[in-house]
Amino acid sequence: METASLSGLARLISNRCPPPSSENARDFSKKMVSKTEEEQVNRLEIQVENGGGGAWEYLCLVRKLKLRRSDRVLKFGLSILNDPKKRSNLGPEEWTLYEEVAVAAMDCQCLDVAKDCTKILQNKFPGSNRVGRLEAMLLEAKGSWEEAEKAYLSLLEENPLDQVIHKRKTAMAKAQGNIPQAVECLNKYLEIFMADHDAWRELAEIYMSLQMYKQAAFCYEELILAQPTVPLYHLAYADVLYTLGGLENLQIAKKYYSSAVELTGGKNTRALFGICLCSFAIGQLTKGRNKEDKENSELQSLSALALEKEYKQRNPSKNALLTATLKSLKLSS
Repeated sequence: METASLSGLARLISNRCPPPSSENARDFSKKMVSKTEEEQVNRLEIQVENGGGGAWEYLCLVRKLKLRRSDRVLKFGLSILNDPKKRSNLGPEEWTLYEEVAVAAMDCQCLDVAKDCTKILQNKFPGSNRVGRLEAMLLEAKGSWEEAEKAYLSLLEENPLDQVIHKRKTAMAKAQGNIPQAVECLNKYLEIFMADHDAWRELAEIYMSLQMYKQAAFCYEELILAQPTVPLYHLAYADVLYTLGGLENLQIAKKYYSSAVELTGGKNTRALFGICLCSFAIGQLTKGRNKEDKENSELQSLSALALEKEYKQRNPSKNALLTATLKSLKLSS
C-alpha cells in the first residue's frame, strides 16, 4: 500500500516540489568536491535525465561525495523504489534508499513522500533510533519545533553521543533564526567531538556572519592544525586576519595567503590578490620602518606578475580592470 502511494506521488514531483529549503532536512556536513568529481556527477545526472540509466550509480556517488542535490535524489530515488524489479535488486540498500528519499523529500517540502517513506521504515524497523531521527526531522520540516525538540531530547537520553542528533539541534536553531542558540549547540558539540572538521567550519562561518572575527580565526586555526594541507583553510584564515587588520595580523595573513598559493601550485587568484593587498597595507602602516620591506616588495611584485599572467591566459577582457587595480596598489606602471 505504501509503495503504491509513493508511485502516485512520484508523478507529481516535478510540478509540486520547490528547490531544496535551507535547513529543513540536512545537517551542516560539507565536503570539498574536486572539479573532476563534480564533472563526473554532472555527466551522470545528464545521462539519467536523458533516459540513459545509471540512477543508482548517481545516487551512490551523491551519497559518497555528500552532495546536496535533493530534487534529483528524490526524483531518481522514487524511480527505483516504484519499480519492483529495481527495488528488489538493491537488497539491504533498499532501506538506505528509503531513508535518503525521505530526507530529500523533506528538503524539497514534499512531506507526503517523506511521511510515506518514514512509515515504511517504521514498519520494517520498529523502535529504531535511526527511524526515530527521521520522525523528528519530519516534525522539523513541518515547523513543529517544540515537538521536534522533545523528540531529539528523548533520543539523546537513549544515546547521548548521537552526533547526527546534536547536529540536527544546531540546524534546527539556525532554521528558526536563533543564531546564538546555534552557536551554543555547536560549542557544546565540539567539546565532545573535537575532531569534527565540518562542525569547526560551520562554527567559523557563523562567527563570520556575526562579525566575530577573533572567534572565527580560532576555528580556522583548529582546522589548519587538523588538516594543514587544505588550502581553503589557509585562505579563509588569511581573509579573517586581513579583515581584523593591524600590522601583526596583516603579516600573518600574508604568510597564510602565501601558503595557500603554494598549496595550489601558484594558481589561487584570491590568495595572490591577498598577498598584494596585505603587502600594500603593511607598507602603508610601516612607511619604510619595516626591515622586511625588500622581501615584502619582491613578494608583492611576484604576485602581481602571476596575476597578470593568469588574466592574460584566462580572462583577457578583464586586463584593463586588473591593471587599474594594480596601479592603485602601486604595482603597475
